[in-house]
Amino acid sequence: MQPQMIDYTAIKKILEYPKDIVVVSHRNPDGDAIGSSMGIRRFLEKFGHNVKVIYPSDYPETFSFIRGIEQCEIYDSDPELCEKAVSQAEVIFCLDFNALDRIDKLGVAIENNMGIKIMIDHHLDPEPFSDYALSDTTASSTCELVYEFIQNLSEDKKLDREISESLFVGLITDTGSFKYATTPRTYEVASKLKAKGVDDYQLNDYIFNCMSHKQMTLLGHCLANRLEILPQHDTGIIHLTKEDYENFSIGRGDTEGIVNQILMIKGIRVAAFITEQPTIVKLSLRSKGDISVQDLARKYFKGGGHKNAAGGAAYAKLETVLDKFKSVIPEYITK
Repeated sequence: MQPQMIDYTAIKKILEYPKDIVVVSHRNPDGDAIGSSMGIRRFLEKFGHNVKVIYPSDYPETFSFIRGIEQCEIYDSDPELCEKAVSQAEVIFCLDFNALDRIDKLGVAIENNMGIKIMIDHHLDPEPFSDYALSDTTASSTCELVYEFIQNLSEDKKLDREISESLFVGLITDTGSFKYATTPRTYEVASKLKAKGVDDYQLNDYIFNCMSHKQMTLLGHCLANRLEILPQHDTGIIHLTKEDYENFSIGRGDTEGIVNQILMIKGIRVAAFITEQPTIVKLSLRSKGDISVQDLARKYFKGGGHKNAAGGAAYAKLETVLDKFKSVIPEYITK
């Protein structure tokens, strides 16, 4: 099944009468996943729909300030409830992911659902699982596309401050506070949302000035003891071992943003944050300019993402993954 591009006349008819709607985003939801799903939930509720937001895994405490987020369902905590909600949904919105394997077992439930599936996403290579798709890899964020979705439905009047703040969260986080992945359209959307009363200073404070003492101590350990610079390849690597996870009691969200610290070093164009999990080694990659870590992740570590921000994984020893990354990085660095 090839998804149709969004037919807004058809979408208006779908949303005309109250329905049971489920909004789903990806595992380990980030600011864009959370902002887009919470924003569209409130928007849909204004039509009288019964809307449930489901995440495969829990969200970071950082985003607990978003109103209503505590009402979201977490598949890991209650799979039966989540599967029942998906099976009963007449419409499913799939936000900030474009392949069902990004939502683990929830993907099977969505695949079996006979309702209408609408995908809104900005990642490369979407899979054809939805009935309608708003897919644009030039967009800064899924939140930017959700704003476009609302605008093209001619429902701007339903945009209130709460929806606007949720969407602004995605703009802030996926662009690193407007430092990358921006277009003129991004700033236009930001302007429209700010005009609705968004306090962007406060949002930045909530998101970026909320590190715990444990997180700050962990960051210090990473920079002092786990940072390796490859000057010949303009690359920096931070790795964490299983022992590090135990010693620092690392939990969900504690490593957020560490990879970005590497790019703050003068001359570094590629950053890798490589962590040893109980059964898998994960990679979080960032780059500057024309260096595609998305291609690197997809080619060598069964991953993907964006050109300058991607991730991958490998079922191998940490040392093996580190050696492999170092061996392939020269392919992507042009002096």
